[in-house]
Amino acid sequence: MIVRLLLLIAFIGGVLWLLHWFRATPPEQISRVLRKWAFWGLIAVLLVAVLSGRLNPILAAMGAAIPLVIRAANLLRLFPVLQQVLRSLGLAGGMGSAKAGQRGQASSIRTRYLDMRLDHATGALDGRVRDGPFKGRDLSTLRLDDLLRMHELYRESDAQSLAVLEAYLDREHGDDWRERAQTSGAGSGASGPTGPGLSEAEARSILGVAPSADADAIRAAHRRLMQRLHPDRGGSDYLAAKINEAKRRLLGD
Repeated sequence: MIVRLLLLIAFIGGVLWLLHWFRATPPEQISRVLRKWAFWGLIAVLLVAVLSGRLNPILAAMGAAIPLVIRAANLLRLFPVLQQVLRSLGLAGGMGSAKAGQRGQASSIRTRYLDMRLDHATGALDGRVRDGPFKGRDLSTLRLDDLLRMHELYRESDAQSLAVLEAYLDREHGDDWRERAQTSGAGSGASGPTGPGLSEAEARSILGVAPSADADAIRAAHRRLMQRLHPDRGGSDYLAAKINEAKRRLLGD
């Protein structure tokens, strides 16, 4: 009884550690580790099968499972969250190629320090550092401690970069980053949009619409983005305000 209890505690602890590691580790590192685990796991299974004389049944079972895996992969295209997991494993590169044009539609916001990009199809938000610490790196490859260092710098030097970074932190790290920031004394200093008004090119970039887009296409892009980035749905006041400002700039509302 005691042994079973200890095994259960160890299993729960392992699961909790794995969840913490998955949240705190950059996606690129997760992808590398999962691929390595999958490779060595397959080697171990084949080795055990050879030593036990069960290789032929296992190969037959794998061959029978291939059509099921293909059907399951087609079904998983309907679920963006699972699709992101597949991409981290490197298994979703060829899925949905028929929808490549739709998936390629994205919005972008450029500030002094950041180039942010939102994929309309998946809702994935990421950005590249333009200047300062970690220049040239994607936000998704940085640790939370690194992002908080950037947050402290932006709080002192650029309100727009700060607001965009906070929107990313809210989506990717929930309330954890705010607790860490308060502990370190960084706090939160973002408010509404600041600086000059948007140019037409900037407004089209934010909404992800072409110069030839008509009013209906602009309204549709605005509605789609607000569904993704509204504060009530995990977005931020800053991003929602920029989307509304872009719509007003293009439609003259």
